[in-house]
Amino acid sequence: MAADNPLSDRLDDDDYPAYTMGRAAEMLGATPAFLRALGEARLITPLRSEGGHRRYSRYQLRIAARARELVDRGTPIEAACRIVILEDQLEEAQRINAEFRRAANAASSGSGPDSS
Repeated sequence: MAADNPLSDRLDDDDYPAYTMGRAAEMLGATPAFLRALGEARLITPLRSEGGHRRYSRYQLRIAARARELVDRGTPIEAACRIVILEDQLEEAQRINAEFRRAANAASSGSGPDSS
C-alpha cells in the first residue's frame, strides 16, 4: 500500500528536498560551487537539513539543469539565472492566460442572447 506510506509520498513529491548537495551536483554533472552560485543568484533556494546541509528537490534540479545548459553554451551564470527566471515567469503567465481564455469562452457561450 504505497499510498499509505509517507516516505513514498515524499519521494513522489517534486518539491521534497531529497538530494544532498553532493548527489545533486553529481546528477547535474556540475560542482557544488555551481549549485552555491545558483543559490547566490537566487535562482534556487535549497532547504536545509537539521544539521544545516543544503537539500535539493527534483524541481530545483530541473531548474539547475536548465541553467547548466545555458552556462555550458557560454552564457554567464547571472544571465543564465535571469533567463531561467524569465522563462518560468512566461510559462506561468501563459498558463494563467489560457485559464482566463477558457473561462471567458465558457462564460460567453453560456450567456449569449440565444442561451435563454
